[in-house]
Amino acid sequence: MKTTPNLLIQNAKPVDSNHDGSETVDIRIKDGVISEISSGLEKEDGEEVFDAGGAYVSGGWMDMHVHFREPGYEHKETVETGCRSAMFGGFTEVACMPNTKPAIHTRDVVEFIRNKSEEELVDVHPIGCVTKERKGESIAEMADMKEGGAVAFSDDGDPVYNSQVMRVALQYSSMLGLPIINHEEDLDLSRPGHMHEGEVSARLGLDGTPGIAEEAMIARDILLAGFTGGHIHVAHISTRKAVDLVRQAKKEGVNVTTEVCPHHFDLTDDEIEKRHFDTNVKMHPPLRTQDDVDAMVEGLADGTIDVICTDHAPHSIEEKEVEFIYAPNGITGLDTAWSISVKRLLEPGVLSLQQLLEKLVNNPRQILNLEIPEIKEGAAANLTIFNTDEKWTYTKDEVRSKSKNSPYIGETMTGRALAVYNKNRFAVNALKN
Repeated sequence: MKTTPNLLIQNAKPVDSNHDGSETVDIRIKDGVISEISSGLEKEDGEEVFDAGGAYVSGGWMDMHVHFREPGYEHKETVETGCRSAMFGGFTEVACMPNTKPAIHTRDVVEFIRNKSEEELVDVHPIGCVTKERKGESIAEMADMKEGGAVAFSDDGDPVYNSQVMRVALQYSSMLGLPIINHEEDLDLSRPGHMHEGEVSARLGLDGTPGIAEEAMIARDILLAGFTGGHIHVAHISTRKAVDLVRQAKKEGVNVTTEVCPHHFDLTDDEIEKRHFDTNVKMHPPLRTQDDVDAMVEGLADGTIDVICTDHAPHSIEEKEVEFIYAPNGITGLDTAWSISVKRLLEPGVLSLQQLLEKLVNNPRQILNLEIPEIKEGAAANLTIFNTDEKWTYTKDEVRSKSKNSPYIGETMTGRALAVYNKNRFAVNALKN
């Protein structure tokens, strides 16, 4: 991607902790740094111009939970195609999960991913494994991976099942100042579930995964975090009782944070029946009940849930176009996260624009100890330009991921990212239809 060190963004409304989006300004970027914020700035020699037309601008969004599949599963996604999807979705930074082949359990794999993303606009931060080869038996080389650029540790796709291993992992990671991100699932309670265990699964005759399979593991991890003083980050939370557990733990001073995916505050397990076993509504944790969806919204509103992430999980057409019970879990999510958040959180007034952006800009970076981008003179330019009202249709042509396993294809969306700037690079997200 070509560099654009000098850019003039005209007619944009900044939104961050110091700007509420009510003021329209011009932003001049020189050599990748915000050099001037004012009104009526005119183009200078060697400068590209982008007229935001009154759209908003914030610090670049971050998704702290994606699967870019490389190395090992490049037929699903690569670092390059994943970054393409992230840019279209408005994200300038992501953290990628380690269930690759080989797994991200050594420094050389961490550095491989970082090297692959050097020429991309999107910063890709690898998350290293908690255990060697994600087998759950012995702790991976955490300190060495941190030196190579790992920002957290997780065996995502599988939980760290052994409690003693998790205890040691929390103790060790706390010395490194990085969180453990656990896939919260009691496997003895969850398997062989293919959807949420409840009325719909009983009606459809499918083995279900009960909410307690998630909640039991979260309860264990909260206790271990309190015991060790380590930082546990609950991945893709999905049940009301799980949110209650995190809420209470935070009140008690436990170092626990959590995230939620847009599909878990938007869709319910009814979709499996409505869509006649469409495998694009099969994910893990599974879609839950309306009460659980309501709890996700409540948790976002009261601050219990810190982050909105996507769990972007691309799979090939051949893998998804099979019987429901044989299909892999997961959907893509980078392209549509903003629009779903607008529909479910911003338009109903659950969160203000500033509050919503905290879940996408500030909080994920705070959890991962990364620099938070600022809209001020002298700051490195890391920006997302977006709107909240544009209507557009998410067709297969608009899918920027290498895979197309999204339940939102064909739907009308509201709000989208118009452009992103990071690392001296600028990308405009023009629609294809």
